[in-house]
Parts: sequence; C-alpha cells; structure tokens
Amino acid sequence: MRSEEIEAVQLSEVEVLEGHTDRVWGVAWNPVSGSGGAPSLLASCSGDKTVRIWENTPAPSTASSSWVCKAVLEETHTRTVRSCAWSPNGKLLATASFDATTAIWENVGGEFECVASLEGHENEVKSVSWSASGSLLATCGRDKSVWIWEVQPGNEFECVSVLQGHTQDVKMVQWHPVHEILISASYDNSIKVWVEDGDSDDWICVQTLGDSSSGHTSTVWGVSFNSSGDRMVSCSDDLTLKVWDTSANPAESSGDGSGPWKHLCTISGYHDRTIFSVHWSRDGFIASGAADDCIRLFSESTDDSAATVHLPSFKMIFKKDKAHAMDVNSVQWHPLPRLLASAGDDGTIKIWEVAQNSLANND
Repeated sequence: MRSEEIEAVQLSEVEVLEGHTDRVWGVAWNPVSGSGGAPSLLASCSGDKTVRIWENTPAPSTASSSWVCKAVLEETHTRTVRSCAWSPNGKLLATASFDATTAIWENVGGEFECVASLEGHENEVKSVSWSASGSLLATCGRDKSVWIWEVQPGNEFECVSVLQGHTQDVKMVQWHPVHEILISASYDNSIKVWVEDGDSDDWICVQTLGDSSSGHTSTVWGVSFNSSGDRMVSCSDDLTLKVWDTSANPAESSGDGSGPWKHLCTISGYHDRTIFSVHWSRDGFIASGAADDCIRLFSESTDDSAATVHLPSFKMIFKKDKAHAMDVNSVQWHPLPRLLASAGDDGTIKIWEVAQNSLANND
C-alpha cells in the first residue's frame, strides 16, 4: 500500500464589502498591498459610476483585521466604470469607463486625485492594463480597437499606437508579467499577441489564437498569466478554460516570450454558464468566476499516469456554490498568497481565504 498526501482546499469567506449601488464589475489589489506590514488596498469599480478604495488594517493585539472604505472616487466618470488597474508601484490607479474615457488617479498622502483623462476610444472602454515596467498603459473597447499609451513625466500620457486587428468588441487587455508583450481578448472569439516592431516602432500582431489553433469557439472574456509568464489561461462564453504554453518548444520561441503560444489543454465540463473572469495565483491556483454565481479553484494534476505521456491536465479542487447572489464578474488573487477577492452583479465584493489541510490517503 502506498501513502499519498492529498491537499484538501477550502475557500472561506472573510469579509463582505458593501457600498456600491449597482453591480461591481472589477476588483484590483494594489501590488504593494500587505508587504512589510502595510495595509492591503483593494479598488473596486461599478455600474454606479464610482470606484471605491478599500483598506484592510490589522487590528492591534489580535489576528483579526477590519476592512473600511477609504475613498469613493466619483463625479469623474459619467457612465459605468468597467475596469480598474494599479500601476506596478501602486501609486497610480487607472479606471476605464463606458463614457469612452480612462481616468488616471494618483494617491497623494492617502487622497486620490484625478490627474489625467485619456480620450480617443469611440465608445465604451472595457479594460485597462499597465505594463510590468509601468511605462505603458493599454486600453480596449467596443470600437474593436486596442490603444497603447506611453507614460510620460508629469502624469502625461501619449497614445503611441492604435491596434485594429480584432473584428468585434475587445473585452480585455493584459500585459505579460515580465516582457512588453500585450494580450487582447475579444468578442470575435480570438486572443491576439502584440509586440513592438523594432524596425518601425509600431505594434504588430505576432499571433492570433483562434479556432484553428484549438482556441475558443465563443467570446473570450479574460486571460491571466502564471507568475513566470510562460503559461496563460483564458476563459470564455464557450464554458471552457484553456491553458496556453510558450515553452513547449523553446527552439521555436522568439526568446522574448511572445510565442509561439501553443494550446496545452482545455479545462471543460465544470462550468455550465459563461466564465467571466479567471486569475492565476503566484502559488499555482487558477480561480474562475462565472454566470452560475460560483467560484471554482483549479490546480495542475500531478497524476503519474498523465505525466508519463507528457499531457499536463488541471483538475477542480474546490467549488464555492452561491459565492455571490448573482453573476461573479471578477476574481483576483492578492499579491501575497491565499487571499482572493471577488465581485458580483449583487453589488458586493467578497474577500476569501484559502485554507489547506493535508490528508494521508493510503491505497
């Protein structure tokens, strides 16, 4: 008989954050949150046209902590705020809105000031993302375009490229965690990989992951990278998660991580409604949020039989039913392990903690 360690994973609700008066579309952890004893900061954006900044301050002499709404950013956007993202140094917050603008907020001594408004999209801006260096910002929208902005001194932002490759609404943009490589996901069912062309200084699409490359067969709502950036996971209206790998054949790789991305595996059979959000934690957990009000956690299977034929696979390790009373629009792991934030159509943000227990299984 062989003894095997099995990790039992639980997702426990820590806090419910209430205050938004409409659905909450997105949440974003400040990247320097919780480091060195600093309080954790979480931004949330909503159909109520506002952004809220939440702070978690450890309570003295106890293991508990308390969450408070530190600020409400309002009277800037005139329609739904669909996406929010912190700069890598945690000092700037970008917010993308259906009013066709992206606002830039600066944290000055705990007060948030709107220091720039980026205009150019014809209509709704759906997503915003900062590059790893913090020197570039990407936005995308219903006008089928992706804009790349260069961050300049004095909180100035210059549009350096407008990318027109998608044929439908672009749902999400996401920068690679190390390189200046941009990923976009669209209503046209495809994922595109963009890099700067060294000769022309313009941005070009170097790869399209679509139906012909084992891609999604319906709207792609989101993508997320693992911590090293050699894999990414995508989620879709086709009820699947797909894992992509850029290290399968290093001989073919361009060396900067831009490709070629190859389909590694499809995680299917777990969701029966649209998957709106996916996020890969630094310690290897994939979280998904979907229209069935559930949050699911996945991890790579270590099954020996799968390993022998070199076919990586992922298994669901936990499902939280009724995580929200309505659709789960966003799931985001904290920069430090074991904490997850989620946002829903029910107008709430929830904070979850991952607990693990190792059980001995004898067989």
